[in-house]
Amino acid sequence: MNYRDADDDFPQDYAKALELFVRAGELGHAAGYNDVGYAYENGRGVEIDEKKAKYYYELAAMGGDVDARYNLGAVEENAGNMNGALKHYMIAAVGGDDISLKKIQKLYTNGHATKDDYAKALRAYQAYLAEIKSTQRDKAAAFDDGYKYHQS
Repeated sequence: MNYRDADDDFPQDYAKALELFVRAGELGHAAGYNDVGYAYENGRGVEIDEKKAKYYYELAAMGGDVDARYNLGAVEENAGNMNGALKHYMIAAVGGDDISLKKIQKLYTNGHATKDDYAKALRAYQAYLAEIKSTQRDKAAAFDDGYKYHQS
């Protein structure tokens, strides 16, 4: 990300960032593929290509990347496939993504998901939070909101 964002005195170099993201994905870091998908979706150093973006999001999601699941949900929602969006948002919510939980709530409000779908997502999200809860995390979150791991 340093090359993409020109952080820590790195020069901004989208080509180098993309090369490193692909390599990270190849080495098993699924988030690298998510970053490649983001580059293709938003034209960061490459031409916008929705098919390539979705392909890399799918690779990242298969590798367990929760952000990629959210991104796939957004891709499906934008294409009008609410069932597909719900499926991806549900998987992301189970993995602790609060934004996906909010998207499921919105799908429910708009009639694209059932009350049971939303309740299931909420229970799964709450179970995730209970699983990761720890005194150390609470102390870190009290020190700096950047370490907050749950909704207020």
